[in-house]
Amino acid sequence: MKEEPRKSFVERAQMILYRVEDSILVGLLLLMITLAVLQIFLRNLFDTGIVWSDVLVRILVLWVGLLGAMVASRQGNHINIDILDRFLPERAKVVVSFVVEVFTAFICAIVAYYSLQFVQMEFADGGMAFAKVPVWLCEAIIPFAFVVIAIRYVLLSIINLKKIVKFPS
Repeated sequence: MKEEPRKSFVERAQMILYRVEDSILVGLLLLMITLAVLQIFLRNLFDTGIVWSDVLVRILVLWVGLLGAMVASRQGNHINIDILDRFLPERAKVVVSFVVEVFTAFICAIVAYYSLQFVQMEFADGGMAFAKVPVWLCEAIIPFAFVVIAIRYVLLSIINLKKIVKFPS
């Protein structure tokens, strides 16, 4: 039998973080689906419903979407147009990838900054979303997700930069 090489502490920590991230995403998605189905069931059969369910489902859509974007950013699986990839030589593909990742990180950092300001304004306003849950808490995923995505794209760009440097001239 061939033994697998031992994973480093960083690789094990990364795998744990990925599992936590995936578990939160799946849990929130299941909660969102359950609430939506329960609401339909209660309205159609009993002419009633959970008062705050619709608001919570809308907030869960935001959270699931942004957590899904965080998961997609792990390996750089964002939506992109790759028509140039078919025609570019290998070195040019790596350079273009590097530029796209740096640009993506930059844009995500800008969105994180302004969304953090937005959440701070909501905090100062003191509004409630539902059931005494503050609005700012529901929106806190926005800056958090964009910071995580920006960091991931910075790391991906560093990996690509190493590839560029390794290429012979």
